[in-house]
Amino acid sequence: MKRLAIIGAGSWGTALAIALGPRFSEIRLWAYEPDLAERLKSTRINDIYLPGFEIPPHAAPTHNLADALDGAEIVLSAAPSHLVRGLYRQMAEFLNERTIFVSATKGLENGTLLRVSEVIREVLEPRFAPRVAVISGPTFAREVACFEPTALVVASQDAGVAETVQAAFSGPTFRLYTSTDPAGVEVGGSIKNVVAIGSGVLHGMGMGHNATAALITRGLAEMTRLAVAMGGKPQTLAGLAGLGDLVLTCTGELSRNRAVGVELAHGRKLDEIVNSMKMVAEGIKTTNAAVDLARRYSVELPISEQMFQMLHFGVSPREAIQRLMERSLKGE
Repeated sequence: MKRLAIIGAGSWGTALAIALGPRFSEIRLWAYEPDLAERLKSTRINDIYLPGFEIPPHAAPTHNLADALDGAEIVLSAAPSHLVRGLYRQMAEFLNERTIFVSATKGLENGTLLRVSEVIREVLEPRFAPRVAVISGPTFAREVACFEPTALVVASQDAGVAETVQAAFSGPTFRLYTSTDPAGVEVGGSIKNVVAIGSGVLHGMGMGHNATAALITRGLAEMTRLAVAMGGKPQTLAGLAGLGDLVLTCTGELSRNRAVGVELAHGRKLDEIVNSMKMVAEGIKTTNAAVDLARRYSVELPISEQMFQMLHFGVSPREAIQRLMERSLKGE
């Protein structure tokens, strides 16, 4: 594998271009904003989403999808979940069955409630049967760009596709483990963002380690229930894409979703918080999908439900916590 196209030049897409630079002889980095693509060409630095890091000399920024995808053996998309369908529709005419498609998006599509890999398949299958994989795990973009040791999971229904991506992406500081459970990996990567908002609320209210540990543990149970109901494997949620990512996002200062919860606890309105952010906090939209999925699969997701009520119906952080603590008593 020599040619890689990365679709999405946010912090994560840019960090992946840096981390995977040594693994590919040619990288195209597609940016949604034409002015950002031009600045990346001249300065080699993503001054909006990941300042302070240079992209590799052989990474070519572009705003043109046809140029980005030309000859790509792997297409790695790192766009927000609500943009994926539209992007793949635009990309479809430039794609073929020889390409491997890798999703690095941690979210679910509202309305359809599809996982991102399912969205990619739905868009491309009228043309050909796509080979799709997903990557997820405990990753902060800045640490990946610093070449700090990072471990992820690459999952595909086709074990051979997962192994191909594993071999293409793995290096001295970027280690991938394979899985045949994309459902578990994607549900874990999505719902952990919802739980992380709750963790931020606890931190913002000055609560201690007891509360955070309880939230993480019950959040993991919640993620696992939903993943299994959607066809995932419980052991997947005990791994990097489940527990690993959950702990990172709930405790790390670089977590955007946790930061949303902190600001909510400080009394700021959601619209104000979102408008002040340069990057998307996927957990905000994922709360909608989570409560819809809970109803579809008759699964209890109490943390997700209270985050939804807090984000969209004005329930105060303190009341949301009280509701969780006063639920009917039951066995673990």
